[in-house]
Amino acid sequence: MEKSRPLWANPLQFVFACISYAVGLGNVWRFPYLCQMYGGGSFLVPYFVMLIVEGMPLLYLELAVGQRMRQGSVGAWKTISPYLGGVGLASVVVSFFLSMYYNIINAWAFWYLFHSFQDPLPWSVCPLNDNHTGYDEECEKASSTQYFWYRKTLNISPSIQDSGHVQWEPALCLVLAWLVVYLCILRGTQSTGKVVYFTALLPYCVLMIYLVRGLTLHGATNGIAYMFTPKLEQLANPKAWINAATQIFFSLGLGFGSLIAFASYNEPSNNCQKHAVIVSLINTSTSIFASIVTFSIYGFKATFNYESCLNKVILLLTNSFDLEDGFLTASNLEQVKGYLASTFPGKYSEVLPQMRNCSLQSELATAVQGTGLSFIVYTEAIKNMEVSQLWSVLYFFMLLMLGIGSMLGNTAAILTPLTDSKVISSHLPKEAISGLVCLVNCVIGLVFTMESGNYWFDIFNDYAATLSLLLIVLVETIAVCYVYGLRRFESDLEAMTGRGLNWYWKAMWAGMSPLLIVSLFVFYLSDYILTGTLQYQAWDAFQGQLVTKDYPPYALAVIGLLVASSTMCIPLVALGTFITRCLKRGDTPPAA
Repeated sequence: MEKSRPLWANPLQFVFACISYAVGLGNVWRFPYLCQMYGGGSFLVPYFVMLIVEGMPLLYLELAVGQRMRQGSVGAWKTISPYLGGVGLASVVVSFFLSMYYNIINAWAFWYLFHSFQDPLPWSVCPLNDNHTGYDEECEKASSTQYFWYRKTLNISPSIQDSGHVQWEPALCLVLAWLVVYLCILRGTQSTGKVVYFTALLPYCVLMIYLVRGLTLHGATNGIAYMFTPKLEQLANPKAWINAATQIFFSLGLGFGSLIAFASYNEPSNNCQKHAVIVSLINTSTSIFASIVTFSIYGFKATFNYESCLNKVILLLTNSFDLEDGFLTASNLEQVKGYLASTFPGKYSEVLPQMRNCSLQSELATAVQGTGLSFIVYTEAIKNMEVSQLWSVLYFFMLLMLGIGSMLGNTAAILTPLTDSKVISSHLPKEAISGLVCLVNCVIGLVFTMESGNYWFDIFNDYAATLSLLLIVLVETIAVCYVYGLRRFESDLEAMTGRGLNWYWKAMWAGMSPLLIVSLFVFYLSDYILTGTLQYQAWDAFQGQLVTKDYPPYALAVIGLLVASSTMCIPLVALGTFITRCLKRGDTPPAA
């Protein structure tokens, strides 16, 4: 069986597959947000500490398990102990949930990419109202980029209770996204191994082009200076350390089973320790690189908005006080405002409510992550660039490459245990199994194209994986160190690769990493409990902004089901195995 297992054509393919999977949208839209929230350059201190204590050791652990056991997540943990089959099953369930909603991001990227060829860009201006007497009221209250996202792309409902209908345009984009994924995974490592060269390398080419363009934009240095200016007081903030640990954990894709699946196609002698270090460092470097690009765009957008605000104030004061054109400038604005307030107090007090308080720091401090960053903030900046269509095409093409690269890993985590199963693979060819997985995911994913789909997307994004993955990786670490045995695993690795484990890996696996995961698990559990009623952000078309609402009871039930359906796999499979063994011996399980 071992000889017939497919293999990567060379170790480089494996490394590119891991990079393509690990380097994803989180590097582009979450890491910059965390830098912005937790002290700019000072956030790198807890991030690097967590990389050393948590990221690299756990990545190496999963790669080593996959390469040693030469099976997908279910088979690998069953080999370590029959009672641990639920760990692999939990990974498959979480990866299935992730695949269900993650590919809708690729569908949105396709939608924006197709619209990027229009001149002007459709999100650059507000559409006219039905009477053609002015601009659409919702768009005027919000902005053209928010309107295009919430109304034209999502056609979002006012609440999660208003489900609405499937939107056929995003639905077609979702079908296209799944078709692309299917073609990439059609022949397993043969096809995936070739695709990962593009999905891993092309985003770097686009980021490099964007870096050159970003650094030449007016105000880019303001954003980069904001990023690298450390706020050392944030080092005393526990949330900075917790978010650094969480970002490392999810950015590397630990616990999904994808890394175990990829490593299972390696030659047994492959140096997976070296590859774990390489992938970890490249992933971290990419996050920092993407942040520099993002903050240069931030700086341009913030400076543009700040100067637009100043120009509106200057125009208002010039017209209200009959000042000479060109007399009032940004440099003398505060001085003239003081003079007008003291000389014409009555008239100035009438004008004051119409004046906005313009602040570059406030613009730079506006933190946005996730879809809001990619589909609102970035598009806001792109529409103000010269040759905006070109930059829009490049950006959304990069998002597609990042998204598809991550999807290859997600689907591998599901497909590898299925194709490893003799029962399934003896009845269905690999292409049919891949097609069925994609079809089922695509059909269920149509939920996210409904008018309330974005609210369900947020539920899956926030709750489908967080607690489940922490528990999965905690059990994985305990299983290797204390069930299989750390010394036994060390001797296996030495026999397999010719290299033993040094004190660093053993100390992290046996002590530091599990303690850190337990701390994160307790934090998230207490945070959910202390939060009380869970809430979400709903779009109010009349106000043109997001409003906070409580989740209805059935949505809370779905959240509970998402968390329980994966985590309960671990104890239920262990219990089922115990009962089965007792029955085979002719015994009955002891009473509780």
